[in-house]
Amino acid sequence: MTLVDQFELGLDAPICLTWELTYACNLSCVHCLSSSGRRDPRELTTEQCKAVIDELERMQVFYVNIGGGEPTIRSDFWELVDYATSHHVGVKFSTNGVRITPAAAAKLAASDYVDVQISLDGATAAVNDAVRGPGSYDMAIRALRNLAAAGFKDAKISVVVTRHNVDQLDDFKALADEHGATLRITRLRPSGRGADVWDELHPTAAQQRQLYDWLVARGDNVLTGDSFFHLSAYGESLPGLNLCGAGRVVCLIDPVGDVYACPFAIHDQFLAGNIVSDGGFGSVWRDSTLFTELRTPTTGGACAKCSHFDSCRGGCMAAKFFTGLPLDGPDPECVQGYGEPALSAERLVPKPAVDHSRSIPLAVINRPPKRVCDVSPLAGLL
Repeated sequence: MTLVDQFELGLDAPICLTWELTYACNLSCVHCLSSSGRRDPRELTTEQCKAVIDELERMQVFYVNIGGGEPTIRSDFWELVDYATSHHVGVKFSTNGVRITPAAAAKLAASDYVDVQISLDGATAAVNDAVRGPGSYDMAIRALRNLAAAGFKDAKISVVVTRHNVDQLDDFKALADEHGATLRITRLRPSGRGADVWDELHPTAAQQRQLYDWLVARGDNVLTGDSFFHLSAYGESLPGLNLCGAGRVVCLIDPVGDVYACPFAIHDQFLAGNIVSDGGFGSVWRDSTLFTELRTPTTGGACAKCSHFDSCRGGCMAAKFFTGLPLDGPDPECVQGYGEPALSAERLVPKPAVDHSRSIPLAVINRPPKRVCDVSPLAGLL
């Protein structure tokens, strides 16, 4: 049995587990996959989070991707990071850099089991801030400088590729080199608020080819995860996981303990269970009806007839679902062009399952909030 076959049938534990600790965020990025902004009042407590970590240790999950929202906003963030690393669960967390102060950078530099990804969606402030908000570029660069000054080795610059920054790939690589970091690029998915801007932000067909050619020519040591396996239909397979790992080797735990098959598929259709009400994460991972279905070999649907199916595996489940395309059909960005007629046909586009967006910027409040979710995510920062 090949490694791909093993992955398709599922593993005893995920090798890419994303855990969103909070929906609270100081930014309102237009493409946020979880529509973050406000806290959810049902957020897991510190003790519940530690219980999850205990279970991950028993399952021998060797690291977890922590995100949000902005995870460092949680008052117990550093406590949970320390708890995870002391229980043999490494931590890779994504942040916009708001709390990567010199002191925090020094703490991170002293740990061998923590990796940091700074989100940046433009190699210039003009491009980045149009997506992530005014001042977010300077905040991210300041965090990178603080990490480098503290001696932190190999931070990551995490970039969502859009039609406005695809021409900046060389500039992103130069930024990473300048700060002793590694470039990580990911695909824009039409998830969360990303569904509202996908039509205008996702790379054009010509830019998809441009991205593929750049990865082939200059992609050594550039991390891509499972983002661009649909581009492999151009010819040469790209590094990374070249199949959809949803529910097989990949999943998401959200701030309230719901477990989804994929970080980009936060919708009831991909909800496998809840760690609080369904006996813990291990029980959901092993016994969920949804995960059992996803681990059952399929014929590949309409895409199986395509000569490129073995390369692209039909593309991204989340990209298809949130553009209203059938899951057994072509990826909306199919490089052979099969997604275009599917997109032009009549289709029903699903609504995101959760939305914690803020309609207006939150200010720090000086009176007790009426509800837990009214607390400003900036509390304690100003």
